[in-house]
Amino acid sequence: MSTAAEHYEHLLAPVYLWMAGGAEAALQAGGAEIEALSLPAAHGDLVLDLGAGFGMHSIPLARRGARVTAIDSSAELLRTLCELCGGLPVQVVNDDLLGFQSHVTETPTAILCMGDTITHLPDFGAVEKLIGRASNVLRPGGMLAVSLRDYSVPLAGEQRFIPVRSDDRRVLTCFLEYEPETVLVHDILHERTSDGWQTRVSYYRKLRLSPERLIDRLQSNGFKVRREAGLRGMVRLVAERV
Repeated sequence: MSTAAEHYEHLLAPVYLWMAGGAEAALQAGGAEIEALSLPAAHGDLVLDLGAGFGMHSIPLARRGARVTAIDSSAELLRTLCELCGGLPVQVVNDDLLGFQSHVTETPTAILCMGDTITHLPDFGAVEKLIGRASNVLRPGGMLAVSLRDYSVPLAGEQRFIPVRSDDRRVLTCFLEYEPETVLVHDILHERTSDGWQTRVSYYRKLRLSPERLIDRLQSNGFKVRREAGLRGMVRLVAERV
C-alpha cells in the first residue's frame, strides 16, 4: 500500500490531467465552481489553494485577478500547473497541506481545499488541525471552501467498482474497500503501449469523513457553513469565518 503522495507520484499524477478530461474542460469546470463559491476575493487579494494539483481552481482564480498560493505534495502536478498558468500570479509550493501556515506572510481572503483532498489527511486529528489553522489565519468574513466525497455510507457489491475514464489508449477503474475509519482506494490503470496493454495497480487510504462531522468541527472553530452539491457527486462545504 502507498501513501497518498506515493500513489500520486507513481500512478495518478502522470495521467491526472487526462483523468480530469483535459486542460480545457478541467479549467472550465474549475472556473464554474469558483463562480458558484462567490468568494469574497477582490482584485489582488490572496487566496490559498490547498491540494492545488494542476491548477483546476488556482488558474481560474488568478484569471479573475486573485493572487494565488498553490500548495500540493506532487511536484509533477505543480509542474503542469506552471506550464498551464502562463504567467498568471500563482506561486507554487511543494508541501504537505498542514504546512500551509509557514507559507503565509499576509492574511488570505479565502482558503480552498477542493477535490476530495481533505480525505488524504491521515486521521481526523489532522483534519481538526487544518480547520483550526485555517480559522487562525482567516479574518472575519474570510472563507474556507472544502469539497469531499461522502464515504461514511459504504457502497456494496458491484457499486464499489467505479469506471473513471477510458479511451483507446487508457482505461482507469477505481475499486473501494471499506475499513471502520478509512476506505482503501484501489486505482487500476490499463495503458496501451507498443508492446501491448500494460496494467498498473496502486492503492492508498482515504478518510471516511462524513460531511456532518466536518460541519460540526467547522462550526466549533467559528465558521458559519453552507452545504451544497459539488462537482462529480462531491459535497461542497462553504464556511465563512464569523
